[in-house]
Amino acid sequence: MERPKPAPVLVTAGGTGGHLFPAAALAGVLAERGIPVHLATDPRAVQFGDAFSNGAIHVIASATVRSRNPLALAQTAAALGYGFAQAWALIGRLRPAAVIGFGGYPTVPPVLAATWRGVPSLIHDAVAGRANRLLAPRVNAIATTFPGVFSDAPELAAKATLTGNPVRSAVVAAAATLYDPPDDHLRLLVFGGSQGARILADIVPAAIARLEPGLRARLRIVQQAREEDRPRAQQAYASLPVAAEVAPFFADLPARIAASHLVVSRSGASTVAELAAIGRPSILVPLPHAIDQDQFANAGVLERAGGALRLVQDAFTPERLAGEITALAGTPQRLAAMAAAARSIGRLDAASRLADLVLEVAGFPSKH
Repeated sequence: MERPKPAPVLVTAGGTGGHLFPAAALAGVLAERGIPVHLATDPRAVQFGDAFSNGAIHVIASATVRSRNPLALAQTAAALGYGFAQAWALIGRLRPAAVIGFGGYPTVPPVLAATWRGVPSLIHDAVAGRANRLLAPRVNAIATTFPGVFSDAPELAAKATLTGNPVRSAVVAAAATLYDPPDDHLRLLVFGGSQGARILADIVPAAIARLEPGLRARLRIVQQAREEDRPRAQQAYASLPVAAEVAPFFADLPARIAASHLVVSRSGASTVAELAAIGRPSILVPLPHAIDQDQFANAGVLERAGGALRLVQDAFTPERLAGEITALAGTPQRLAAMAAAARSIGRLDAASRLADLVLEVAGFPSKH
């Protein structure tokens, strides 16, 4: 007699790489254990949907609280209310064993609907943002990327489990490349997360122009720049001249992280998790205007471990960056120590640990 197919797990995430990459990593582990996985998200997720089978991606209405204007608040409430109705119906059809949210306002309707329907629910995130602060008291369990996320809330800390941030299989593969300190060449990787970052196209080429010519000749630069910023960055590098590859997207970014001696980037949760898992030194520039200051907190974790330098955007000037690159290039042993420190807090098994927690909350055996 054929065994009945297990109930699916519904993962829900905002439609950016920072939310969807860990959701996809978890989905891969659950699929290996024979658990079907569905994704509830927003329309931005189409470009990241390869980890989910056809028919398993469900677009749910949502909106972010961006203003206290009464009309804007009413529109946000209406969108979230419609999303809740969609999620309620979706959960009724799927009858999932558990629902897990990976942050962002698109997680609110499905996770709330799960709690109201009595479906086991979890949230995962690096820091307690607004959406997760709303959901945390209502869910059965909380998975965290870093320790101490709920140090100010003992009742939430009691149901929190440190799992780490799930990373893609490409990151696990890249982590097998050990750090090789720079000698004749110094490979510099610059990227701004899945959305890019204009300030990196403004500041990094100007900083490279301020380097001593001998150091500049040693550089091999790979930089992500948005399409509208790419010609400007390319022209700046060509005028120096310096060896540089500039593109709006790198499909093999984990491998490029592994090939680098130093990374300059934003500090989204997935970026920090991947830098730690692969073990590469970095200069991190947190997105400055985020209400929850999550990128500032993420960068702080890596900085306290000794694996990164955190520069607030106001301090991220060409002069300051040139000085930091010069100092690091002159002390390869410091770069190697930073790489080891970053790697010391990486968790390559985070997806497996999170899958164990999801299945435990859902009532499955911890290994399926």
